[in-house]
Amino acid sequence: MGTRGPISTGAQQPETLGQDDDDLSESESESEEGIQELEEEIRELEQQVQQMAEKIVDFRSTLPGQLKTTLDSILTAQRPLFDTPESQPGCSNQPPTSDVEELGAALAGEVQKEAEKAQLLKQKITSNASAIPIVLNRMKEGMAKLDKLQSSNKVIHPAFRRGRSSR
Repeated sequence: MGTRGPISTGAQQPETLGQDDDDLSESESESEEGIQELEEEIRELEQQVQQMAEKIVDFRSTLPGQLKTTLDSILTAQRPLFDTPESQPGCSNQPPTSDVEELGAALAGEVQKEAEKAQLLKQKITSNASAIPIVLNRMKEGMAKLDKLQSSNKVIHPAFRRGRSSR
């Protein structure tokens, strides 16, 4: 009966204390790893935000130019061709030079007026395109106000009521 059983002795206590210290250091290292993972995730998200911001700046700088060139090409394609007196069928003789000069001056004046109108149209379109976000925000605010009024029991003119659509 000299065998010893699982009796707690003073020699085993330091081992359990050591295990508790190991558990604490493991939990600290796990929390540090978790913090490092979170910091890495934050860095990745910040990089993604930075990339998105760069894309937005790029779109804001290039989109108006692209719209302008597209409009230019559309207007150029739709521009009517002006007939000159030489290109008219059945006209084999040369008109007098004074008539040609008058026709050229009138044609140049018309072309100049058309060019000015086209330039004005381009300017209006670009200013309207740049104002779209502001208009959308105002529309959203107005719709929110109407929804708020509809939720209250006040009388709203039928022209401002939203139609119920079945979606």
